Amino acid sequence: MGAVILGIFLHFVGGFAAGSFYIPYKEVKRWSWESLWILGGLFSWLLVPWIAAVLTVPGYGEVLAGADFSTLFWTYIFGVLWGIGGLTFGLTMRYLGLSLGMSIVMGLTSTFGALMPPLYRDLFTNAEDGTISQMLTHAGGQWVLVGVAVSLIGIAICGRAGMMKEKEVSDDDKYAGVAEFSLGKGLIVAVISGVLSAAFNWGINAGRPLAEAAIDSGANSLFQNNVTFMVIMWGGLTTNAIWCIAMNFRNRSYGDYVNSDSPLLRNYLLCAAAGTTWFLQFFFYGMGASRLHNDASSWVLHMSFIIIVSNLWGLFFREWRGTSTANRSVLTAGIVVILVSIAMVGWGNYLR
Repeated sequence: MGAVILGIFLHFVGGFAAGSFYIPYKEVKRWSWESLWILGGLFSWLLVPWIAAVLTVPGYGEVLAGADFSTLFWTYIFGVLWGIGGLTFGLTMRYLGLSLGMSIVMGLTSTFGALMPPLYRDLFTNAEDGTISQMLTHAGGQWVLVGVAVSLIGIAICGRAGMMKEKEVSDDDKYAGVAEFSLGKGLIVAVISGVLSAAFNWGINAGRPLAEAAIDSGANSLFQNNVTFMVIMWGGLTTNAIWCIAMNFRNRSYGDYVNSDSPLLRNYLLCAAAGTTWFLQFFFYGMGASRLHNDASSWVLHMSFIIIVSNLWGLFFREWRGTSTANRSVLTAGIVVILVSIAMVGWGNYLR
């Protein structure tokens, strides 16, 4: 039971980081979105993952050098797909804000990320463990799957609260919390982000041989996924760098990085803080997953904690200013349902 509690706590820390990382970006002044996003991304996808691997995985270079090409290839490709999800995720926060944007994105990501790996094992491999079929045969797996369903209900309720907000509040109140609010653009990028962000979990599964090799090299099992994260992040960096650099040239915003009219040092530090905080979600996610040993439960816990934290931040930043008591009650109900689902998933892991 202690390992389960530790796993849930680590997922909470990761979810808190994920739900909070965008806050420093909101304080960057006189820079275009693509400039702040790619600068923070250099910390998120390149520098901090490398530091984490250096500090926690002895001989990480040998682990990469000894890996099969197919393992590296598919881990990287899923990282590229996830990078598109991450790019559109940033746009979702830009257009919808933390509360509504997170609810929609995490709902889709939770479903695809949690259920696709066990479903894939059922349909395309000979694996007997970690499949949907195997989870259905015992009480622990059943609790986890029901917890997934309950979590999605909670996420849908949070999304409903966001739609109520859209109908209730004035344009002035909308833009007070989200400066570039656009429901149409936001919904499009949110759907793309929600589906493709799930590729991160697929990348973790594709890179499982890297995690096993990391343990063989002497790494603590808590940090077994840190080499895998490096490869996934390279894929994410590829996608985001191509897009952001292209936007820098298209919008002639490449001068942002040396624009003396902006608070340069402050902007650089804010982007570094945002990028580092962003990666910490997966640093702690990897540790939590190593203690729960269940893809579906780890992914849903991570998504659920992100939604809870982001909605609380949304309240703090008055993204719900001008909404009715009924609207805020729906939001609260959604958060409560998600908390119930977290308890169910934790219980299911204990029964395993």
